[in-house]
This record gives sequence, C-alpha cells and structure tokens, in this order.
Amino acid sequence: MADPAHRPGLVPGYNVPAAIGMSIDEVFTPALIVDLDAFERNVRTMAAFVREAGVRLRAHAKTHKSADIARYQIAQGGACGICCQKTSEAEALVEAGITDILVSNEVTDPKTIDRLARLCARARIVVCVDDAANVDALSAAAARHGVTLECLVEIDVGAGRCGVRPGDDAVRLAERIAAAPHLTFSGLQAYHGSAQHLRAFAERRGAIEAAVAMTRDTVARLDAKGLSCAIVGGAGTGTFQFEGTSGVYNELQCGSYVFMDADYGRIRDESGAPIGTFENSLFILTSVMSHAKPDMAVCDAGLKVQSVDSGLPVVFGRSDVTYLKCSDEHGVITDPTGALRINDRLRLVPGHCDPTCNVHDWFVGVRGGRVECLWPVTARGRAF
Repeated sequence: MADPAHRPGLVPGYNVPAAIGMSIDEVFTPALIVDLDAFERNVRTMAAFVREAGVRLRAHAKTHKSADIARYQIAQGGACGICCQKTSEAEALVEAGITDILVSNEVTDPKTIDRLARLCARARIVVCVDDAANVDALSAAAARHGVTLECLVEIDVGAGRCGVRPGDDAVRLAERIAAAPHLTFSGLQAYHGSAQHLRAFAERRGAIEAAVAMTRDTVARLDAKGLSCAIVGGAGTGTFQFEGTSGVYNELQCGSYVFMDADYGRIRDESGAPIGTFENSLFILTSVMSHAKPDMAVCDAGLKVQSVDSGLPVVFGRSDVTYLKCSDEHGVITDPTGALRINDRLRLVPGHCDPTCNVHDWFVGVRGGRVECLWPVTARGRAF
C-alpha cells in the first residue's frame, strides 16, 4: 500500500475501533474493514481498463469520502482527479490536499456557491450546471473572489433526474456559460445513474447506447458552434465498459469499483457472471452477541452501521447462515444448524457501500489477518 495512513492506536474520544498491528480478531465490532489486497486489485483493474481504452478516470469519492483512498486512486490507480457530490465534501478533500475536483452536481444556494468559488483559489474546481440563472450566480461569485470556475452542462441522458435536454437546450446553456465572466465551459456531464443497477447486460447496454447517441449528437452541435468539450464525463461501475469504449466519453466517474457491494453483486455481464473482475473488499465486521434461540443468532450490526436501501447485507463466504432482518442495533441471522457461537465474527457485504461508509468514522485496513492502516472517513456527514 502506498503511503498508508499509519495513525496511532486507540485514541480516547476519536471512536477508533482498532490499532495498527492488532489482529483482526481484536478489532471492536461493528467496524468497517477493507481487505487491502482485494482493494488494491480492484484499483489496478480499473487503472488497466482506462489505460487501454485511452480515457481518463475521475474516481468518485462519494463512495468512500476518504482523502487517503482518493490520494491512492490518483497516485496508484490512474485517476486524473476525483468527483464528489457536495461542496462540503470538496472542502474536506481540498483541505486534505486533493487539487482536482469535479462537483458532479448542481450548486445553487448562494452561500454554498460562495464557498465553492473560494475553493477555486486552492484547487481546480469544476461544477455541473442545468439552469441559466445558476450561470449568473456562479459567475458573480467567481468574480467576487477573482477566480475562474469551470462548468459542465449536465444533460439528462435517461436517468430522469438533473440535467437539461440534450441537443439545442444544452448548446444554449453552454453558450451562456462561455459568455459569462470568470466561467469556463469545459464540457458535458452525461451520467446515467439508474442504468448502473439494471441487472441484465442487454438492458444496461441498451440504456447506455441511447445515452451515448444523445451525448454524441450534443457534442457535434457544440462543435458546430465552436464550443469544444474538454470533458465528456459520466459512467459508473455498472456501465463503464460501454462509455469507456464509445469514442464519445473521455472521463469515467466510477466509484463503487474499489469496494463493491451486495447490490452490484447481483448485476451480470454478457456471460451471466458478476460484472468485471472486481472483488468485494469492503465489509462490516460484526460479532454474534446472542444465540438464545437454537436456530437464530443475533449480531451487533444493525441499521445504525449500514444502509439497507438496496437490500440487506450478505454474509461473506458462508452459505449456511443468512442475514435475515435488522433493527437499530441488532442483526438477525438464520442459523439452522447451530453453527455459530457467541463472539463468532462474520464479514457482511453491505447492500449499498456509499451510504454505509457515511455512517462510519474509520476504515480499518487489514492484510494477512492484521490491521495495517486506519483511514478516517474524511468527509463523513458532509452533505451540504
């Protein structure tokens, strides 16, 4: 691991679940652990893809919110910079030394726009726009601070969320950005978020083929107006192979590939196998705390340490027990053969990695059964 954050051991008041060098069996549970070998293989796999495809990776930090992981993705994983979703996330990552950030979202609150503009004095900042009035507000803030702010026109390529219509509407907004003082038109944001989780390969491919066609047409219309796109960004862990080989997109915004989760485990490639060659590297380490009923165990990982919006976690490496349901502090596990004992430890693959990370203070990096590093979740709770 390059430059792991070797921090002191258990520090009172900092809610640290482990110390460097301790056995994984000594880690306080529930804790968020990262299998460093699997994590590093995932990073190398994505780096090899973007290198071969001739595109850039702007890794999405909303997955992990960690400056340590972002630095590793840039230094070792072929990333040109990172994405985040909120200005406060960008502030935390700039403070930690990240200097090339796309806020892959709209920023419209005047106070938050002012903070975003201030960041431009310390880092390259790019932001998404889908509203003409927002252009004027961003321009005014950049002028007040004497900086230049880069903007992407976000187009709706099928997600039905943010973004103007591709084609002429996008061109008109790009022209407004290009004419605004202290703003630079840098290209398009063309992310199809809902396509990432379409289970079937053909359905996913069809959704992105439609997105690519809309994006290609918009790029051509912009070119005809003399507006070039330095960035044509989008893609995620579920679809990056399509955008990356499209000849249209030049920046990929994958995030979950470093960790994976139970929901991505249900998505298939053309052969019916799980997508890519990415591995589960993120786990909730949990302990059995009760086995009062012979066919049911209770662990200490409930709702407060995970997100279940994409389904319940999966018990990693075990087919004999199943995570059945959860409440605030408890997880119920079926144990029909009575295989589990009090204080037995299990690794849970979270249903959705991104919001799960946001409820933890630390990643515990493990290798060979021992704690190798501790990474704070730098931007935990940064939601505005």
